[in-house]
Amino acid sequence: MRSMPIRSVAALVLAASFATAADEYPVRAVRVIVPFAPGGGTDVVGRILAARLTQRLGRSFIVDNRPAGSGIIGADLVAKAQPDGYTLLFAFSSLSSSAKLFDKLPYDPVADFAPVALATTSPLVLFVHPSVPAKDLKELIAYAKANPGKLNYGSSGPGSSPHLATELLMSMTGMRMTHVPYKGIAPAITAQLADEVQMSFTPIAVGMPHAKAGKLRAIAQAGLGRSVAVPDIPTLDESGLPGFEVIGWWGMLAPAKTPRPVVSRLNREIRAVLDIAEVRRNLIGQGMDPAAGTPEQFAALIKADMDKWGGIGKRLGVKLD
Repeated sequence: MRSMPIRSVAALVLAASFATAADEYPVRAVRVIVPFAPGGGTDVVGRILAARLTQRLGRSFIVDNRPAGSGIIGADLVAKAQPDGYTLLFAFSSLSSSAKLFDKLPYDPVADFAPVALATTSPLVLFVHPSVPAKDLKELIAYAKANPGKLNYGSSGPGSSPHLATELLMSMTGMRMTHVPYKGIAPAITAQLADEVQMSFTPIAVGMPHAKAGKLRAIAQAGLGRSVAVPDIPTLDESGLPGFEVIGWWGMLAPAKTPRPVVSRLNREIRAVLDIAEVRRNLIGQGMDPAAGTPEQFAALIKADMDKWGGIGKRLGVKLD
């Protein structure tokens, strides 16, 4: 130790303190920011994870809904929080899909966050209100073209996956509809049930209960293959739009510079939660595929999603203020 450089000693001490912090973490309640309204897919999965993490770690993981600005308000709150593991973001794929479309964001979607764990993935499903006289994609396209501008479509905000999925659909088909953004998928679905908007791309878990009740009609799903949760719903790919794919993801992030041992512990605990049979059955029953991996794999997914939607947005001329 006497011959060891001071910097090396300091590094060892710091590493030891981080390891100790991770072993003791959490010592108080943890706030999980869900940047959308209650009742949507992000809120549903976030609450499942929060409840199980509370059970496993013996401290409360409290969901705090901050709906506004396509998820930007909630994400910014976490980006600027203390990087200690006590303020987390449970995000939807709009975090990456909108990243290159807004002229200015108050945070950097890559540099300001430490990805913790991917939780679930699910294809979005195209739903219409029963007032729309279309039973399949071909009929929907024909109706929209015969009635340009008559249909409104809802989304969880500008730049969100549902918004961009519809822009992509319109670009591939020549349909023309009016965008009506909301503060989350839950209020967007409420508006669709009231026929304020007639169409939406929505997660399976949110839209299918209403479709089974006859209040909405499922037209097509946006995965390249049919989800086991809704095997009777055709894909847009097989319905005449080759290559059309919009998969939503949900996952946990922490502020950048959160100690790596804390991120690693959270990742292990989330993966353990997703291995619980009851949790898996619950998520699969709602049309979601449990998909936990390493923080590095989640970071790669976010980056790939940003590049994909940035390219599509540029091609479609989608730019947001």
